[in-house]
Amino acid sequence: MWGSAGPFLADFLENFRPMRLFSMTTSFRSRMLASFLLASLGFSVPGAEAQQPTAVAAQSIDPKWMQVDSAGKRVTWELVAGLTPFNGALNFNGFRDGELTLVVPAGWSVVVNFLNQDGMLSHSAEVILDDVPVPLRAVDPAIPRAYTRDLEAGIAYGGGKDVMRFTASPPGAYRLFCAVPGHGAAGMWVRLKVDANVTAPAMAITPKPAAPAGR
Repeated sequence: MWGSAGPFLADFLENFRPMRLFSMTTSFRSRMLASFLLASLGFSVPGAEAQQPTAVAAQSIDPKWMQVDSAGKRVTWELVAGLTPFNGALNFNGFRDGELTLVVPAGWSVVVNFLNQDGMLSHSAEVILDDVPVPLRAVDPAIPRAYTRDLEAGIAYGGGKDVMRFTASPPGAYRLFCAVPGHGAAGMWVRLKVDANVTAPAMAITPKPAAPAGR
């Protein structure tokens, strides 16, 4: 019934009873992840609808995140997990749900310096196709070598680091998402666009499409 996510969901049910998990959480992030996972299993968590994140200022793009070597056709990008409190710190560079896009010319070399600045949770990063829905856990990377180590266990919180190096190919739309179970599906992902029609890398804020009228 659960498809490829079955083993993970079965383990979750076996090891974490719904009300016990929810009662043990003490931070917004924990409550949000518990609510998300339990809701995905069809459980109703009393009071979960009242759990709201603390408002934080909108994040802007920092030019220091990107370094470009035009002669060598290489871009180096800083990808920071939990940069701000936004979305309970389940964000990359202060953005969630694809609201930041890194555009790279096709064929360029990409170096992603990953830093986990979150003070409580481990995180990882993996390039996957820009499909819906976002996976609950790690899947095969869409580009060879485009992933950090320990995808599901994550890189240690409080300053853990890793580096991924890959070639931006083939052209297409991708996501950089956290593959620790539940994190990406809770909004922890940004976009990567490999474009054969551009000559230089760029970063752009890409707001989510407006919901259709009447919704």
